[in-house]
Amino acid sequence: MGTAPTNFAGSFVALVTPFKNGKVDEKRLGDLIEWHIKSGTHGIVPCGTTGESATLSHEEHTQVVKFVVGAVKKRVPVVAGTGSNATAEAIRLTREAQEVGADGALMISPYYNRPTQEGIYQHYKAVAQAVPGFPIIFYNIPGRTGSNIEPSTMARMAEISNIVGVKEATGSIDQVINIRLACGDNLAILSGEDTLTFSMMSLGGKGVISTVANVAPKEMAEVANAALAKQWDRAAQLQLQLTPLIRALFIETNPIPVKTALSLMGKCELELRLPLVPMAEGNFAKLKDTLKEYRLI
Repeated sequence: MGTAPTNFAGSFVALVTPFKNGKVDEKRLGDLIEWHIKSGTHGIVPCGTTGESATLSHEEHTQVVKFVVGAVKKRVPVVAGTGSNATAEAIRLTREAQEVGADGALMISPYYNRPTQEGIYQHYKAVAQAVPGFPIIFYNIPGRTGSNIEPSTMARMAEISNIVGVKEATGSIDQVINIRLACGDNLAILSGEDTLTFSMMSLGGKGVISTVANVAPKEMAEVANAALAKQWDRAAQLQLQLTPLIRALFIETNPIPVKTALSLMGKCELELRLPLVPMAEGNFAKLKDTLKEYRLI
């Protein structure tokens, strides 16, 4: 039966992938990692969907994970994005992440092909069996995948020893309650919705895999730390303080605004890969105003 490891708790950043002239910008990537560790981020998640995994080549994917593992030097856990809508490819990416020294994998539920609940279960079971002992966190985001992983399916998956957690991004607190009722402590719940981090942790969630931590790592870590310490009033206050920033960073499709914010902060180039394009002028102005309010620029 899966048991949630204590080191998969707190604020994990769903790290952007900096590009320069069409290539991965390892200098900026290394600088971002140092900034995160210094700021109190609890874990690094390279090559997730915020890291533009959909437009990374297979070689780049493994290159980025290997680079991040080397830069982190075991100071915090590295959970590599390895999801795919093809089970064989998810196995290959997860094996490669294990081979280069990642501490676990984050796997988006198969998208577009919309498997049944049984298909979802068999997908994750096949990957888990291919990498015995390697921790897997599955990612439930129906708005992007076209299917919801039902809590009853999660309970079956939690019986597999190395499936240890879920990044839950339905936006539904009712779903979180149902996961807790179905899975108890066999599955670590990590928020996939920055605005609901406090709410999920108050129901027993262990933390967040965060987009906003890219821009405000210290502040997101403080929300998680307060909630882990059961300082609920402080955690709620910190969550509410962050909410206008979170909303501004989702004004357009993620990761367009967060990468734009980082470029304004001087942390990376504003380089996206098609089909992602720069922000509309009005939204860019709103984002810039919000970053100024938070004294980030």
